[in-house]
Amino acid sequence: MVLSFKFECQACCSHTQARAGVFYTPHGLVETPRFMPVGTLATVKTLTTAQLQATGAQMILANTYHLHLQPGEGIVAGAGGLHKFMVWDKPMLTDSGGFQVFSLSKLRKITEEGVTFRSPRDGRIIELTPERSIQIQNALGADVIMAFDECPPYPAEWQYVAASCDRTYRWLERCIKAHERKDQALFGIVQGGVYLDLRQKAAASLAELDLPGYAIGGVSVGEPPELIEKIVKATAPLLPREKPRYLMGVGTYREMARAIAGGVDLFDCVIPTRFARHGTAMVQGERWNLKNAQFREDFTALDDSCPCYTCQNFSRAYLCHLVRSREILAYTLLSIHNVTELVRFTQRIREAILSDRFATEFARWLDPAPSSDAIGSC
Repeated sequence: MVLSFKFECQACCSHTQARAGVFYTPHGLVETPRFMPVGTLATVKTLTTAQLQATGAQMILANTYHLHLQPGEGIVAGAGGLHKFMVWDKPMLTDSGGFQVFSLSKLRKITEEGVTFRSPRDGRIIELTPERSIQIQNALGADVIMAFDECPPYPAEWQYVAASCDRTYRWLERCIKAHERKDQALFGIVQGGVYLDLRQKAAASLAELDLPGYAIGGVSVGEPPELIEKIVKATAPLLPREKPRYLMGVGTYREMARAIAGGVDLFDCVIPTRFARHGTAMVQGERWNLKNAQFREDFTALDDSCPCYTCQNFSRAYLCHLVRSREILAYTLLSIHNVTELVRFTQRIREAILSDRFATEFARWLDPAPSSDAIGSC
């Protein structure tokens, strides 16, 4: 097993900051740019790992906070770690739990030591510190683990976000000291809200630490897409070129394409399976509500250009029937397609970067979104 982590840049776009590369991990490589499906509780909802591999996914996520609450990191470690527990032999990443904890605004208290919160599952008091987050992630055993950070809300005053950034940096230093496993890469997270000066300061400070990789966090928490793009463009160039860059919680076509143009390599988002559970399919950049009557007698494939199991075997009419009937199979079939769709979107971008066609081939997604794009588009 390879214990070292390495990122190789294979090609750069001549018109943007987009790049194609390979991120090497102990459980295999990840070809970038790449969308990573979210498996919060060691499962990408409604999908088996065999179905997940068929989507083309190379790296998936699990969540420290949720797995700590259920079943507990001790049980996962007893099973041999996340890979064996869920039978997934490819790269994995665990979030620190910071975002989930800070979303519990009425249930938690932040101090310099860490965060104390009341479990929404059973009401018990839990203290999560940078050291504890790393200990849990070391036990879970993912290839990439994230530093424990404070994710400020949107909107928030500059003074609050500045203090939050300083605390996040101090917590990162503690995470580095607590990290014990050489077969896990610890990524730092750049925070700063919508304030570019704070983002730039944080990125520069983190870059000096020479970590295996870097993430841009605290986006997609309520701010408009144009602000996300400004944050990425101001932050990504300050992060080391020889390390992977990960934009957390972003997974729409336009946001990913424009972030890739800014130099980002990795993405994650829950939308493909969340959409599926609401009967929504993602088809070539559009959102289709399969409950709609127009699909009831449509016996064509969902997308005849898509190689996924769903599109190769089932009609829109059948999917419409399943969704209307609230059959569980509907959620599985739509999840298979939606995950495949986002993975393929980033794969196509990668191929375009390698042949220097990205700026022209994906111009539709790089141009500012028209006002009508807010409805029905991804």
